[in-house]
Amino acid sequence: MFSLSTYTLIHVVFSLVGIASGLVVVLGLIAGRRLNLSNALFLGTTVATSVTGYGFPVDHLLPSHIVGAISLIVLAVAIYARYARRLVGRWRVAFVVSAVAALYFNCFVLVVQAFLKVPGLNALAPTQSEPPFAVAQLTVLVLFIVLGTLAVRGSKGLTA
Repeated sequence: MFSLSTYTLIHVVFSLVGIASGLVVVLGLIAGRRLNLSNALFLGTTVATSVTGYGFPVDHLLPSHIVGAISLIVLAVAIYARYARRLVGRWRVAFVVSAVAALYFNCFVLVVQAFLKVPGLNALAPTQSEPPFAVAQLTVLVLFIVLGTLAVRGSKGLTA
């Protein structure tokens, strides 16, 4: 239906919109604000990112497929907590943690892709087993742990 380059572009656009809207959602949670449109955009495009990741031609299971599956499970929790349970009780924390985790997975993959595609980063870690790659991924993980903690605290009192 689409050429591989068009399909890739669609996948990348979903991913970048998901990351951008996810950052807006997390910052909103930290500020104690419910951002309904941003939430819907983030959840929809992040699901689309994970789903379209399975459409690339490969002949075996890749780490990206595992990350995609975990992301879809986490997103299912976020969607259920947000829309079915309306952030009531512990579902607020479930939503915040799962939304932040889903955003982290997208950013994790963004770092992987950056080290694969950006020549300067690729030169630093061509096999992604070198220290610069590990430091970058550890930095992203720590950042998301901090953001998640702040988002849980800031979201107190939110309901759908």
